[in-house]
Amino acid sequence: MTGGTRATTGSGTGTAPRTAAGSSKHTGTAEGSSGHAGRAEGSERHTRTVEGSERRTATAEGSSGRTGRAGREEARWTRAVLGPGGRPLDLLTARFDRHRYAPHTHDEFTIGVSVGGSELIGYRGGQLRTGPGSIVVLAPGEIHTGGPAAPEGYAYRALYVEPSLLAEGTAGGLPHFREGLLDDPELAAALRAAHTELSLCPDPLEAESRLPWLLAALTRRHSTARPDRDHVPGAAHIADAVRDRLSGELQAPPSLASLAADLGLSRYQLLRAFRSTTGIPPYAWLAQYRVHRARGLLESGLRPAEAAALVGFADQAHLTRWFRRVLGVTPAAYRASVLPPGT
Repeated sequence: MTGGTRATTGSGTGTAPRTAAGSSKHTGTAEGSSGHAGRAEGSERHTRTVEGSERRTATAEGSSGRTGRAGREEARWTRAVLGPGGRPLDLLTARFDRHRYAPHTHDEFTIGVSVGGSELIGYRGGQLRTGPGSIVVLAPGEIHTGGPAAPEGYAYRALYVEPSLLAEGTAGGLPHFREGLLDDPELAAALRAAHTELSLCPDPLEAESRLPWLLAALTRRHSTARPDRDHVPGAAHIADAVRDRLSGELQAPPSLASLAADLGLSRYQLLRAFRSTTGIPPYAWLAQYRVHRARGLLESGLRPAEAAALVGFADQAHLTRWFRRVLGVTPAAYRASVLPPGT
């Protein structure tokens, strides 16, 4: 699980493989959320391949794009933005049969989830052997390698996370992960789902609602950092304030970071207060509120594309995805059912 902003030649191999079965294990329920919001206005997306990529390109030994056999030497980069006007976070989706990374480092934490096959990663003088569902955490500045550990190759999803983001939800200080390979199936599933959905449609508010929350769960469970308190005083009042701001700024909602600052909170505290009060993350609440408003506009005679723009969805497809999720039908079908024929 590699690729990075800078490559440093060195040795990152060892002799004692660490397998997923012997990794640090956690079986608690992941504090994540599922859901899929389409691409929002102002989101940024970049798709690149390993060859010719502008950043995070590691040298492949004996690999040059697609190779014979199954022809699966593929990597795709996507950039999510953490909130409107927020900082970017890069996502990598990779599937390799033969690709081997040269020893290199990253400026960020690499958080990976294995989704198929097995990869052998040289790290901290030893070797990590991944399996489907295992989580890999590689610290900034640590030399590592990567390559296939089995004939079927390896596939993974990776996030490249600034260290300060992993400090959210802790009592202070940057986290340290003693283990590079973690066994936490529910958190792995939540990370994989968020990565997949945000790679397809990187909505900024969705990214800011989901990724910092899941990364805080990773840090609180598996690092040496001391968790911040779970209880947030005045949670119901905080949730009301967030709902008021989001509902009042449908077409250009503020970032959660700015909302938290206005309320004298950290972003993690805002997310915890909102979720403990409503049971869902802010982006999901806003999407459902937009559907409610769009429903009234459709009943007044507006067409789906017009309603989508007025309530802040990126486009009609974005509205349709959420409308079906909430009401079970498409906006067009709903409009046809409530208006006189031919309207």
